[in-house]
Amino acid sequence: MSANALRQVVIVGGGTAGWMAAAGLARVFGSLLDITLVESEEIGTVGVGEATIPQIQLYNRLLGIDEDAFVRATRGSFKLGIVFDGWGAPGERYIHAFGEPGTPLGGLPFHHYWLRDRLARGERGAPDLWAYSLNAEAAFAGRFGRSPTGGFGPLGEMPYAFHFDAHLYAKFLRAYAERLGVKRIEGKVLDVTLGEPDGRVVSLRLDHDRELHGELFVDCSGFRGLLIEQALRTGYEDWSTHLPADRAGAVPCARVEPLTPWTKATADAAGWRWRIPLQHRTGNGYVFCSRFISEDEATARLLSQLDGEALGDPRPLRFVTGKRRRIWNRNVVALGLASGFMEPLESTSIHLVQSCLDKLIQYFPDRDFADAPRDRFNAEADAEYVAIRDFLVLHYTATRRDDTPFWRHCRDALPQPETLKARMELWRRAGRLPVESHDLFKPNSWLQVLVGQGIEAEGYSPLANRLEAARLSMWLADVRGLVARAREQLPDHAAFITASCRAEAA
Repeated sequence: MSANALRQVVIVGGGTAGWMAAAGLARVFGSLLDITLVESEEIGTVGVGEATIPQIQLYNRLLGIDEDAFVRATRGSFKLGIVFDGWGAPGERYIHAFGEPGTPLGGLPFHHYWLRDRLARGERGAPDLWAYSLNAEAAFAGRFGRSPTGGFGPLGEMPYAFHFDAHLYAKFLRAYAERLGVKRIEGKVLDVTLGEPDGRVVSLRLDHDRELHGELFVDCSGFRGLLIEQALRTGYEDWSTHLPADRAGAVPCARVEPLTPWTKATADAAGWRWRIPLQHRTGNGYVFCSRFISEDEATARLLSQLDGEALGDPRPLRFVTGKRRRIWNRNVVALGLASGFMEPLESTSIHLVQSCLDKLIQYFPDRDFADAPRDRFNAEADAEYVAIRDFLVLHYTATRRDDTPFWRHCRDALPQPETLKARMELWRRAGRLPVESHDLFKPNSWLQVLVGQGIEAEGYSPLANRLEAARLSMWLADVRGLVARAREQLPDHAAFITASCRAEAA
């Protein structure tokens, strides 16, 4: 090992972010690092990150965990996409399904052929986009399987993610990390010692007159940002101008049937409500803007819309959407809520922990903490946060709702970032969906939200005219047939869980 190699890592805070960091670093670096995590049972965690996106499978594979065991331990279920109810207009519904609708042809994305057919036949005469999506068709049929396309190869695989109990997930990862040698300290951080002249964190003073030294510190202390903000005064980029929601309430309720393989986001008077089905309960929440509704009114609204009996009192959450000016500052890297907050509309909370952890591993420092790796980390993290922000803003501004003051504000007064305006102009003019290297959400995601919320494209790639009209119709019908047949081969979602990964306690 190099004499300059960093060895001591201290993680402040447990929960999902802390134990994801501990497990991931221990798995990758093994005995090269001494990893200590300090947390206090007296300090609660937010724990609302119960819905994920398919990228979490990369993290699971990194850890080498058994998927059925993981789902059982977290009392989880499977997720094929997110259903958006009432976002374009009241009474409308669409799904942002994982995976691409249709299949490319001749090097051209499928949606250009679909747009050609739609523009020729009219909106009412053409099948909707999701008739070509196996994930969408399976989700609405309540079906799920891991390898559904054996005889239908052109469709590719069916990507999926998970719903799970965030507290049980942290517990699962803690057990994994401790098996790999991560040391856990129960305690509260009372003070932070900074070194001279570089201002790096040197040590933490804990309760009971204890001191904890480290070289690299990972701040997973939640909104407080104990190290990244309270100690280092990093600063925060406030994005509430673009995303005005600033409150949330969360409450579980009794599970009801059916066990749907999707997350649901329902537009409401002053924001939106989430619904996340687990094996033993359903997670619910209301994200709202306090300028348009009081916390008491929002709580009453949330409780009145539950599918089953409430299993506790709603937990309030206050936030400012945005991010730290530098997610990695000096020798501190912030993960989870310590790094920023993006409302869970597209289930990105856990992904951002995973993504920043991956970047930390890629640009892992030596003891000298050179500027170049840190600067590159921050540039890539910033670009990803901005791209996610733009995608979330799209949901609010691409609406035709005018039934409440909140939605009229979103439609008429909410400013769009210039980066978002440019994307939407490309789409409107010719159905173009550019791909940037930092984009978490690829063209198929932008496509489904744009179409689902009624943002029409005026044209399509001229390459889609290579097919004669009759052949185009036959090919599109063939794709729909493949999707329908593959859907019918899938088992019921609840039956699949019962057969392979049912939690005993559920």
